[in-house]
Amino acid sequence: MESNLFRKGETVEKYYKLTDTLGEGSFSVVMKAIKKKTGQEFAAKIIDRSKLTSEETMALKNEIEILCQIDHPNVVKLFEIFEDKDLIYLIMEYMSGGELFDRIVEREHYSEKEASDTIRPVIDCIKYCHSLGIVHRDLKPENLLYTSKNADSILKISDFGLARFFDSTLMKTSCGTPGYVAPEILIGTGYSSSVDCWSLGIIIYIMLCGSPPFYSENNDDLYEQIKKGKFDFPSPIWDDISDLAKDLIKRILVVNPDKRLKADEILLHPWILGDKTPRITLPKATANLKVFNIKRKVKRAAIVLIAAKKLELATGKLNPK
Repeated sequence: MESNLFRKGETVEKYYKLTDTLGEGSFSVVMKAIKKKTGQEFAAKIIDRSKLTSEETMALKNEIEILCQIDHPNVVKLFEIFEDKDLIYLIMEYMSGGELFDRIVEREHYSEKEASDTIRPVIDCIKYCHSLGIVHRDLKPENLLYTSKNADSILKISDFGLARFFDSTLMKTSCGTPGYVAPEILIGTGYSSSVDCWSLGIIIYIMLCGSPPFYSENNDDLYEQIKKGKFDFPSPIWDDISDLAKDLIKRILVVNPDKRLKADEILLHPWILGDKTPRITLPKATANLKVFNIKRKVKRAAIVLIAAKKLELATGKLNPK
């Protein structure tokens, strides 16, 4: 596993003090890391290499390679990599501002214009990634994070664990998160970078009304809805939303990826450009989004807890130095 960011022969403890646990996955934990020399805060993703399958090892190598190539203000930055015989430490930018939806529900004033301004740099970032031949494949609210709690904080895309380089050959690997996955992934006929644009369309839809266009507690039912691509703009929540916004969403959430707007085309849509985008407050949307956000976090917490318990029972809990 090679990269110019590797600190060969160095130990992470020499440069960083690891403090609070920020998150936990099936084979990794994320901890706050304080740089001893400057006191600057970072996030250390600590991966137990013994828990990785050969496929996961390749995916990690791929993620590191991708992060080393990306240089965009709206991508969470990878700074350094340390490793020992047991663990790999990815020293990442510390995103203390929380997730996209958390920030929205805290706002006193939230309009279509604010939604447009918020998502525009994310779309620009996806356009940039696609221009490098990189597809994210797992765009969702949890992976859109703010750098700080400040009002002018920057929104960034995180977690390139499922990202990969692509060419003219269609990808076949089934991946993504149920509510945000594109229909062509589910159909299994192959897909391209346009799957990211579908996920952006889902996120924009939720940003405007506080609920997803496709929903079922049963994943099989949910996938059938997505494959058909039939959704609507139910009253009364969508009564306050402009036809301009609806037009954009209808052009993105198109089952046929060849007819779906690409990232550069989304950026040129009038709703994204913003000159004609309404500035009227959307209190129903923020109220709905608050409920959606709570449900989403409870569900995610349960999944993480189950994964952690399985790991603990099977191998003993990951215990970084």
